[in-house]
Amino acid sequence: MSTKKHIKNGTLVTPEGIFSGDVLTDGSTIAAVGEVGPESTAEVIDATGCYVLPGGVDVHTHLNLKLGDRQVSDGFYAGCVAAAWGGTTTIIDHPEAGPAGCNLHHQPEYYRGLLEKESVIDYGIHGVFQHVDEAILAEIPSLVQQGYSSAKVYMTYGNMLVPGEVQRVLEAMKNAGGLAAFHAEDDAEISRLRAEFAENGHLAPIYHAKSRPDYTEADSIKIIADLAAKTGATVYIVHLSTGKGLDVIREAKKSGVKIIAETCPQYLLLDDSCYEKTDGLKYIMAPPLREKGNGEALWAGLADGSISVVATDHCSFSYADKKKFWQGDFRKAPGGSPSVETRLPLLFSEGVLKGRLSLQRFVDLVSANPAKIMGIYPQKGVLQPGADADLIIWDPAAEKIISPESLHQLCDYGPFDGMNVKGWPRKTMLRGTIIVENDRFIGKKGSGQFLQRAPFKDETLCSSDHHGGKR
Repeated sequence: MSTKKHIKNGTLVTPEGIFSGDVLTDGSTIAAVGEVGPESTAEVIDATGCYVLPGGVDVHTHLNLKLGDRQVSDGFYAGCVAAAWGGTTTIIDHPEAGPAGCNLHHQPEYYRGLLEKESVIDYGIHGVFQHVDEAILAEIPSLVQQGYSSAKVYMTYGNMLVPGEVQRVLEAMKNAGGLAAFHAEDDAEISRLRAEFAENGHLAPIYHAKSRPDYTEADSIKIIADLAAKTGATVYIVHLSTGKGLDVIREAKKSGVKIIAETCPQYLLLDDSCYEKTDGLKYIMAPPLREKGNGEALWAGLADGSISVVATDHCSFSYADKKKFWQGDFRKAPGGSPSVETRLPLLFSEGVLKGRLSLQRFVDLVSANPAKIMGIYPQKGVLQPGADADLIIWDPAAEKIISPESLHQLCDYGPFDGMNVKGWPRKTMLRGTIIVENDRFIGKKGSGQFLQRAPFKDETLCSSDHHGGKR
């Protein structure tokens, strides 16, 4: 079979425009885009009626997360297969904290060893700060230079950092070309509310949401933004879930703070009424689902450029395990839900087809912007000669009712089960090789490649966002 592929008769979508044209691949890269002359040695792929998109880039996954005796149901192989089915060809995975006192390289290197054997798509790995001392700070330059150019800071949970430590991290990351990503929640207030609810016997799933009110996110983001202003560093907020948090980000941006925001489909499409369902335990995640109105505020943030990325925070603790561990107490249930396969279809169906986003903005949010921010652009996230031939043949008319049976992730439920979604990949290509076609996965275990990501540069701050989302 030819290593060249000629994708004909499709509609090409980039952040800059939509146009009829062809794509020629040669081996693992794109050779030509637009007007492509006859190529007798190329395999022809007919994309009539379809969009041709760059492969999706999901920069927030937990495909192999393990917390004590609790482990997500996917693992890297099944999680990456599910991602490919949904049109995602690159992930950047967040490890859990490693052994107490381990160095900064420990978890990224451990995860890299697993992914080399398991992944079917390309991957990067974030670092994670578990504590801060001089030795950890001294490791940051080598971590960045080895391609792990971002690392996560928790403002809650057992390995959280306090503001003084965060400031030291931001100063060191700025100097080394690293990007600090933040789980932003006010730990002290959440701990107070959780204890108060437990004391009064309020342990049903809805109290998970009530114990993490919207202001706990906004207040934490304000602290992070102030530290970013003080240090001159860029900060990245993961899984933004509230209109109040978005307001803080907008105000920070107006004052010149370099702050990037990511949100996830669950916060755009679901609300806290889910916790009142008989299976409300399924929706325990952090941050929690929010009151109605927050979702529309986030859609507006996507459209106007205040939010730059849609990722998933895919964390597939099964419903069976949630029931097993919770024992009538929301505090004991493992938090997280699966969505790596449904990110692009949901954003297309609920965003593009409902007029909330343009097609170009859709590509910005799921491919181009995450690739730029995380140091893999223009290798990933773009249709242009020289880029990796990660391509999706996207059928805008394909419909599917989401269910565990219709998806490929190894989880016994999904937060969007029962939704009718329009727009799915017909083919997914990774570096010029078709890995999903005709309702078959034909990729190979271990074929994914590690992405040595470039140091972060402020000029990658999503220049395309300045145009707004409905252009």
